[in-house]
Amino acid sequence: MLADPEPQPFKGFRNPLLYTSILLAIALVYVGWIFFSRWQENRELERKAAEEKKAADQSVVEMLGGNQFAILNFYASPGEIGRGETAQLCYGVSNAKAVRIEPQTSAVWPSYSRCVNVAPKKDTTYTLTAEDAAGHIKTATVTVKVR
Repeated sequence: MLADPEPQPFKGFRNPLLYTSILLAIALVYVGWIFFSRWQENRELERKAAEEKKAADQSVVEMLGGNQFAILNFYASPGEIGRGETAQLCYGVSNAKAVRIEPQTSAVWPSYSRCVNVAPKKDTTYTLTAEDAAGHIKTATVTVKVR
C-alpha cells in the first residue's frame, strides 16, 4: 500500500493575526454598541427635557392669563399713606392693546406686572381701563386713602 502522507497540523492556532483580528472586531462592536446606546439615551433625555420645558412654558402662559383678555391685578401699595407720601399703583393685564389709569398723568402701557408712583393729596379712587384689539373694555378700581 501506498503510504499515507502525514496529515498536516491545523495552522490556524499558530496564526496570531487571526485571533487579534477577531478580538479587534469584538472590541469594535462593543465600543460601537456603547456609543449607540449613549447616543440613544441622550436623545431620550433631550426629548423628556423638551417636553418638560413645553409643559412649564404652557403653565406660565396660563398663569399670565393665557389667551384670554383680562385684568390680572390692580392694587395700591400701601393702601393708606400720609400727606406728601407716595404710593405705588400696580397692575397686570393680559392680551390688552391699550391701558390707562385715571386720574394719572404718567404714561402706562400693557404689561403683566408694572407699578407707577402716585402722590394723591386726598383720598383718591383710581380706575384702570384696559382695551383689547377687538375693542372690548374691562375696568378695575382701587382707592388710596390719605390720612
